Amino acid sequence: MLIGEVARRSGVSARMLRHYESLGLVRPSARSGSNYREYAAEDIRRVFHIESLRSLGLSLKEIGRALDEPGFTPSELVGDLIRQTRARIEAETELLTRLRRIDAADPDGWEEVLRAVALLRALGSPSADARQRAALSSAGEVPVPVEALVEAALSETETNVAGALRWALARSGEGGPDLLAAGLASPDPAVRERAVRTLAALPGGEATAHLRRALAHPDGAVRGHAALALGSQGVAEALPILLDMITDGGNDIDAADALGVLAGDTATADRIARGLLDRLADATTDAPGRGRLTQALASVPGPAATHALAELVHDEDRAVALTATYLLRLRDAD
Repeated sequence: MLIGEVARRSGVSARMLRHYESLGLVRPSARSGSNYREYAAEDIRRVFHIESLRSLGLSLKEIGRALDEPGFTPSELVGDLIRQTRARIEAETELLTRLRRIDAADPDGWEEVLRAVALLRALGSPSADARQRAALSSAGEVPVPVEALVEAALSETETNVAGALRWALARSGEGGPDLLAAGLASPDPAVRERAVRTLAALPGGEATAHLRRALAHPDGAVRGHAALALGSQGVAEALPILLDMITDGGNDIDAADALGVLAGDTATADRIARGLLDRLADATTDAPGRGRLTQALASVPGPAATHALAELVHDEDRAVALTATYLLRLRDAD
């Protein structure tokens, strides 16, 4: 069969067949009397093999190896193809995400498109300074989409950059709290902590509502950061978690400060004092925990806390008794 007939039946152009010949991938078995190439059935089968392997993404060099090297192992090649395909999909997915974010910024012209691209790239820069500048610039004339800011905030490990991203998110408008709340479900505890810390920095009822729900989160670190944020806002629902933190020794100083903010009225101050006393009386509370609970009474104003300290002056635990005595003297001095 001559090359034209092979091209017609196989769908591979005569030019491509000649290219295959030049590379040694196909070698016509014979020549006609007029010295034209003649393809035998085996040659045509090889052409179809080449096309099949090309459809899998193999290069012509790889196809030559697959067809001609006796020791060639298909599994190794398939593994390489899987890795290459995954890398290509990841790159294309990243490109699609970036394009969607640029579109969400609703740029008016090419200059704004280029500035948006530059900001998005800078948010993913290996340089912390570049990421921080991008975050601080995001509230400018070409704002960065909130999705990009949230993604950056959930992955940021540098404290200063994280602060800049929280600042940017606080000024980004709607959508941020819901996206951050989704980060609370991450399997990575570091991501969950960054999500709750960023939520705590956002103003508005949406963020507060998500923080209230986070008080029941299975991750103690998430519960703790939510309680600290809500306590500083005067949300009494945070009280049980704050008491747990003082008892267990997790951010107990910050938790005690939050109790002081919560104790803004006499009724709440009395409730906090009773809660601290109940924990002190609990037989399961260890000695360090009792010490922290006693110290926390210093943050609580009002007669109930004073009365609690007066009782603790006679506590069997000498460290608790001495702490209570010292705190009562401070109150008397005031």
